[in-house]
Amino acid sequence: MSQEVVSYYEDFNEIEKNIWGLLTNAVKDRSSEFRTPVFICGNDKDLDGRVVVLRKADQQNNFVQYHSDIRSSKIDKIKKNPNCSILFYGKQDKIQLRIKTECKVHFDDDITKESWEKTGHISRKCYLVTNGPGTESEKPTSGLDNKFDNFDYTKEESEAGYKNFCVIRCKIKSIEWLYLAAKGHRRALFDLENKKNSWLVP
Repeated sequence: MSQEVVSYYEDFNEIEKNIWGLLTNAVKDRSSEFRTPVFICGNDKDLDGRVVVLRKADQQNNFVQYHSDIRSSKIDKIKKNPNCSILFYGKQDKIQLRIKTECKVHFDDDITKESWEKTGHISRKCYLVTNGPGTESEKPTSGLDNKFDNFDYTKEESEAGYKNFCVIRCKIKSIEWLYLAAKGHRRALFDLENKKNSWLVP
């Protein structure tokens, strides 16, 4: 059976529309495969990757962002080297996105306050751990007091987590798009810094 040719198969404008459609939808749709990309930071001697949850995608201002605990080891890595990569893949759409970014850590500012207010008190749970992520423990633990483990807390009580909350805003420098198609794969590079689009061999 032949594969239907999609509108973005060989059209830069359509590809760009498709990319931002996938990203903005992923912010709202918890089931989207593009909601949980792999974020990679560090340097050539200490690269580190982890899955994050996409919290915002802004095409007009050209950035994506996610939330983190300010005590996480990745925060120091980002501050030392803000050049980071984000890898997305959607099995259903057969699309891979490799995004190069320059990241900034926002802590206790207008951006974090706005994001914190939009975060439900149940989702604030992970910022209520006594010790930071990655801290060694003598026994298996969530790092939370029992009342928080059992969701036995109010939104007001969850405010205590704000002191550990930060936003990582990632300014996009380039997007490499790969579409896997039976008819023939397609690959394109959007260099946003130099405002240049290029076709690449898949």
